[in-house]
Amino acid sequence: MLQQPWKTSDFAPEVNIYVDFDGTIAPAEPTDQLFDRFADPAWRANDTAWLEGRLTSWEATARNVSLLRASPEEITAFLRGIPIDPAFPAFLALCRNMDAHVTVISDGLDLVLRTVLGAAGITLPFASNLLVWKGRNRWEARFPHRRKNCRFNMGNCKCSHQVRRTSGFSVMVGDGRSDFCIAEQCDLVVAKGSLLRRCKEQGLAHIAMSDFADANLEFSRWLFKTRDGARQPIAYSPSEMPGATT
Repeated sequence: MLQQPWKTSDFAPEVNIYVDFDGTIAPAEPTDQLFDRFADPAWRANDTAWLEGRLTSWEATARNVSLLRASPEEITAFLRGIPIDPAFPAFLALCRNMDAHVTVISDGLDLVLRTVLGAAGITLPFASNLLVWKGRNRWEARFPHRRKNCRFNMGNCKCSHQVRRTSGFSVMVGDGRSDFCIAEQCDLVVAKGSLLRRCKEQGLAHIAMSDFADANLEFSRWLFKTRDGARQPIAYSPSEMPGATT
């Protein structure tokens, strides 16, 4: 187990870490699996329309949720069988030992996130869209974090959750389009999938990952160097990031 080499004090720069859920913490895409199991197959056309820019994220999610036909008990039982990345608990242990703050931010659905993480014995602060039961087997999506000025028209605008401070660091861990905007505002991105391609195109400081197992070592090096007692945030160019590539 990693040992924390200091007692957190006022001089240690704060680190806020934002982690995507579907495709990142849960590589098997639980929300897609939910729709595959309980929604009319038309949901796939909605998803394609979003990826092609013909629907916004929240419009596609609202349409897909309206196609669900399942009881709360059926949905919960199904979701509890979906695993998370087996190395994610080690990532959390690293962050906690280094006194870094972890928040899950997802453009998915709260019931999905809470149930899958709960089945893995994990409780974390999170922000997501809402899956609201309307009685019997009907559901509705709600979007408390939608912003009209969101650059990517997300149901949950992830930039709205980022802690902006005069000192400290922010990190985004993710895999897709919903992470693009906040990634541009963070000091480091831990990325795979289309987010990794975006980081390379935009020249963002990043660590490439296929899963948390291969991300944890490089991220721990960055985190240890970042939290080494500097009184002010360490300024890195992308090429100077420990363990990072551009």
